[in-house]
Amino acid sequence: MIDDGRKPALRGTVLVVDDEEGVRASVRAILEETCEVLEAENGAEALEVLRAREVDLVMLDQRLPGDAGIDILPRIKAADPSTIVVLATAVRDVRTAVEALRRGAYDYLTKPFDVDDILLLVERALEKRALEREVLRLRSALSGGDFQASSGFEGMIGRHPEMVRIYQLIGQIAPTPTTVLITGESGTGKELIARAIHRQSPRRTQPLIAVNVAAIPDTLIESELFGHEKGAFTGAHARKLGKFELGHGGTVFLDEIGSLRLDLQAKLLRVLQEREIDRVGGLRPIQVDVRVLAATNLNLRQAVKERAFREDLYYRLNVVPLHVPPLRERREDIPFLVEHFVRKIARECNRDVRGVSQGALEVLTRYDWPGNVRELENVIHRAVVLAAGPVVQLQDVPLDVAMPETGSRLGEDSGLPLREACDQFERQYVLRVLERVQWNVSRAARLLGVHRNTVLAKLSGWGVQRPGAADGRSASL
Repeated sequence: MIDDGRKPALRGTVLVVDDEEGVRASVRAILEETCEVLEAENGAEALEVLRAREVDLVMLDQRLPGDAGIDILPRIKAADPSTIVVLATAVRDVRTAVEALRRGAYDYLTKPFDVDDILLLVERALEKRALEREVLRLRSALSGGDFQASSGFEGMIGRHPEMVRIYQLIGQIAPTPTTVLITGESGTGKELIARAIHRQSPRRTQPLIAVNVAAIPDTLIESELFGHEKGAFTGAHARKLGKFELGHGGTVFLDEIGSLRLDLQAKLLRVLQEREIDRVGGLRPIQVDVRVLAATNLNLRQAVKERAFREDLYYRLNVVPLHVPPLRERREDIPFLVEHFVRKIARECNRDVRGVSQGALEVLTRYDWPGNVRELENVIHRAVVLAAGPVVQLQDVPLDVAMPETGSRLGEDSGLPLREACDQFERQYVLRVLERVQWNVSRAARLLGVHRNTVLAKLSGWGVQRPGAADGRSASL
């Protein structure tokens, strides 16, 4: 390694609280290459340091002049609950250390110290501190409504706990060269996650090559991935670089990896193991430096059992698994996605559409979205284009979304019995009239030519709540 004279970045700040100068000096010598080390001789001095400086980790001796370490511990946590405290104790004071853990200490060390124990404990503690800070940053960004723009997750919308967990995982794995297998149903946004990982990685200035394996004809997939030499086959009039060579230094995202042929799975395994490829018709291997991200909507474990997917490749790809939940499992994110797509599509289509009505939003939120986010975007696209005014209304929502029980539109040759078709039409018609009169049931009943109790009974039978009823607000009668 060449020494360029620059010191490595310090990972955190550690405060060593011990009345023995020799102990403080020893800890400083162990940690000063990786951490900023502060010192204090007693509890009062430690609290003064904590008031003046932001400290990540406090190594607190139990036996101190004045107040004991276990009595100082609650004051440190009161000053900053996120500060990590490690209690240092003699072997005979293990019970005290256990009590300290109960009071909020992260861990304890026993004297005399072992260098490796200190290094390992400090590394774990600082990693914990860094993760906690990231969670706080994510929560702050989420509450501020500017999460995606501020954190490199453009295009990813969601505040559901599972989505927050995905953001955290992306933040953890992006800086590493680790292979990631992204799983989830079609339309959940697996490619967006791959792009977010690339954008936050050290390879961000290099290309991201996305390949939909299932979309490439079987006869071309090998050449597309690995390239070919001139004359390798009929029609190969010139050398062609494959996706792995084009992605050298960057990231290759293999979508629908489960559809890759078994013989090409062996070649992909070699890329992951040896970091080299063979062009079709080539005579020598070519070194490539790429990070591989893969995605699938299939159960690859089951495919391995059925011998449709190589077991060794599965384990090579599945180093870090990342599962994306379907939209029906995070319905609270639907309003945010709807708002995002309305703004995006209205801008792209030059339409003056600024939102959706409460009735339309309730229908969109209730639907199960088998096509997930991709289907939602398509539905919003249609609704924005067809909306008669600045707000998307219930009548702008496709009938198979507004009335998913039948899974078909009235205009299609669905073969529904007449009664079911009439019931379906009646439900949709009543809901649209209610929306047109802002859910004033009495006005809707007059327009429909029925008693208001008939309208209420139908709503109850359909399991439809008037907007505002769920949160205790009164709807117009």
